[in-house]
Amino acid sequence: MPWGPFYEHVLGYWEESKKRPDEVLFLKYEELCREPKEQGRKLASFLDGSGGTDDDDEVEKVLWRSSFGRLKELEVNKYGAVGEQGLQLSHTIYFRKGTVGDWKNYLTLDMAQCIDQVTRVKLQGTGLSLDDF
Repeated sequence: MPWGPFYEHVLGYWEESKKRPDEVLFLKYEELCREPKEQGRKLASFLDGSGGTDDDDEVEKVLWRSSFGRLKELEVNKYGAVGEQGLQLSHTIYFRKGTVGDWKNYLTLDMAQCIDQVTRVKLQGTGLSLDDF
């Protein structure tokens, strides 16, 4: 399988972020979309190691540099890549619309409920919940 299991991947970073908060920052996509400036401050603070920033210009730079639209248009992200076993991967598998809830355009209600149930089981006892995603 070219990619590892999603839950193990996410939970591995979640656990490391709790053990090593100065080295691993765990951000949630939904929070980035809902409160970009607050999350931008968090990211800027993490990257410069100062413990916080009141510089709105710096936060705006971080938000711009890490924005979905900008990352999608970077030359390196436009043409895909060669994955494991020589599999050609389109950049479109990484960059779709950049909106929260777009899954509703692809999954049936039954599919979504099945994923929700698996997610609840996988997240049990981790400190994360389905509401975090």
